[in-house]
Amino acid sequence: MSNLQAEEYKSFEEIKRTKEDGTEYWSARELSEVLEYKQWRNFAKVIDRAKLACQNSGRMIDDDFAEVSKIVEAGATQKKVSNKLKKNN
Repeated sequence: MSNLQAEEYKSFEEIKRTKEDGTEYWSARELSEVLEYKQWRNFAKVIDRAKLACQNSGRMIDDDFAEVSKIVEAGATQKKVSNKLKKNN
């Protein structure tokens, strides 16, 4: 378990994902929470540095970092707009 404490190891294991071929991977957004980053933009800087280190070591960035977009639901803003439209009709 290298230098990870038991609780830290458990946190990483809980968010680990596994592809059909057995490859393990982690979502950066979930990983940022486990590592206690308060804001995504701060962790995104860490990801950018990791990509640069990957490239500098001669590896292909796309082999180790998959780009995934976060889907955001309309939520409260959408409801407010809908309510205003109903009042105006």
